[in-house]
Amino acid sequence: MLDADTLVREYEENGFAIIRNVLDAELIKEAQAHVEWLGRRYPQLRPEEYHHPLMRNDAFWVRLVTDDRLVDIAELFLGPDLACFTAHYVCKPPKDGRPVLWHQDGAYWKLRPLVALTVWVAIDPSNTSNGCLRIVPGSHRVPIIPPESRTDTPNMLYSQTSQELVDEWVAKAGIVDIELAPGDVSIHHPNILHYSEPNASDNRRCGLDIGYIATSTTVANEGLYLDPILVRGKRGTATNNYRNYPAYSAEETIPFRGHDAWNDRIAQLNARNGFTAPALGETPLQTTHRMVQRLQEGTVSR
Repeated sequence: MLDADTLVREYEENGFAIIRNVLDAELIKEAQAHVEWLGRRYPQLRPEEYHHPLMRNDAFWVRLVTDDRLVDIAELFLGPDLACFTAHYVCKPPKDGRPVLWHQDGAYWKLRPLVALTVWVAIDPSNTSNGCLRIVPGSHRVPIIPPESRTDTPNMLYSQTSQELVDEWVAKAGIVDIELAPGDVSIHHPNILHYSEPNASDNRRCGLDIGYIATSTTVANEGLYLDPILVRGKRGTATNNYRNYPAYSAEETIPFRGHDAWNDRIAQLNARNGFTAPALGETPLQTTHRMVQRLQEGTVSR
């Protein structure tokens, strides 16, 4: 792993950084099994649509995004008081995995203020043959630009940022391919221009795209995003509802290392004043369908 000073310097200069060998092979195998389990549980969803509402009752998913090795990275950039407000498996199946057109993550997030970090965990190998992330270095200096609708070609976000802006920045700064092995992590700024191509290879390309925020940031997306999970430190000044950690249940997730002690571990966390169980007005699947619909309509950040 890069030393902290080098990591911060690279991020501030380029708007992204790569950290090798962050998560161990056993945890990555569990994450791969989790993705397969999600496919069996939600056959009506494309693998690119394993969005964060599905995480609501899923103890393994929460165990993964609260892993100290990932939270340590987020703390370098956001400070000691941290929450997770989104976590999305971006899984491109072999041969027909959809692209993600040019975009800025922050354009889809209703956060006030936008103090956030994307942490992208490689679950499978991610390379140029199967549609790895591609980034324009330095483009985190671009302000957030509202995306334009793109429904003429299949793509995960149903939109993209201004092609004219992208062309200008690519001509100036070029493109970096973010090639990762399982367990590697890349981080990037919410303003940076990035995209990924379709997966036409014979191999799946899956990563977990996690959004961390400082607890001074308010999530205001009308229930589309999680009531955040406090992953470290104090609640902060934002007016967020922080939700309970879900109990382990064999019906709601996979068995994982430490699952037998999970419920005892979280009992004290869930006893904290002001932490609430998630609302049950919709099932996780219904909320996921609503989120995909809002992406199609271009209203997810409103």
